[in-house]
Amino acid sequence: MSLLTVQHVTIYRYADPVALGEHRMMVRPRESHDLRLIAARLDIVPQPTQLRWVHDVFDNSVAVATFSGRTTELRFESTVMLEHIETELPDYTLEPEAATYPFTYARDDLPNLAPALQRQSSDTDIDRWAASFLAPSGSSDTIALLRAMTVGIREQLAYTRRTERGVQTPSETLRCGSGSCRDFALLMIEGVRSLGLAARFVSGYIFAPDADPAGVPCGGATHAWLQVYLPGAGWVDFDPTNRIIGNRNLIRVAVAWDPAHALPLWGSFFGYPSSFLGMEVAVSVVDRT
Repeated sequence: MSLLTVQHVTIYRYADPVALGEHRMMVRPRESHDLRLIAARLDIVPQPTQLRWVHDVFDNSVAVATFSGRTTELRFESTVMLEHIETELPDYTLEPEAATYPFTYARDDLPNLAPALQRQSSDTDIDRWAASFLAPSGSSDTIALLRAMTVGIREQLAYTRRTERGVQTPSETLRCGSGSCRDFALLMIEGVRSLGLAARFVSGYIFAPDADPAGVPCGGATHAWLQVYLPGAGWVDFDPTNRIIGNRNLIRVAVAWDPAHALPLWGSFFGYPSSFLGMEVAVSVVDRT
């Protein structure tokens, strides 16, 4: 077990005083049997006229802030302390019928898994790419198949950090030969969905122990990966950016069927587009154990 402190700072700067619209933040980690939230604090400057917390349809915690007046700078600083229990060498016990791919989800699970099985793209290049990880016989050990895809993405593609909003389509990522963590996550989501497996997008943070965070993909920034639903094990984490299977060093904040529904921070301002000077993001995860 590790006692971690996560500090996440985002600063928006404007050339002229602008009015601020509503802003929504996903910065509060999701509590589970492997993560317990001890303390959380969210500081916003200028101070919002109202700050409220809601749960979205995925049960993610969302902070909603509204403002008055005008400003040339908007600063969000989230500080959380949590207990993180990780499985260094996960050995997932799947239901016998799910241990070997292909398999079919139970009839009772299918209605709930339907959105996680629905593909966003019908590109045949994704089908061919995903099928390349299958054994010639078409039958594979399920975990071995997903491990091969998780590792294969970083062997085939180059990681690039992108600060601009949006996600490349899986076809664009394959064509470019590179992508960010969220691009890799979406590529693998579409890949496993093409094989008939349920997957969802995860947004959060990564802890870089005994290393310079800047040297770890997505260290010092928000991170993204995916979960695949495997009968007997539940939602299992797969991080193709860092070749991680299981929750090692991963801190979940939000889950969604689509990356657009798991943004760490989004909002608006009223002013000239040219007034926006830029955004700075800094994330640190420190072990206080």
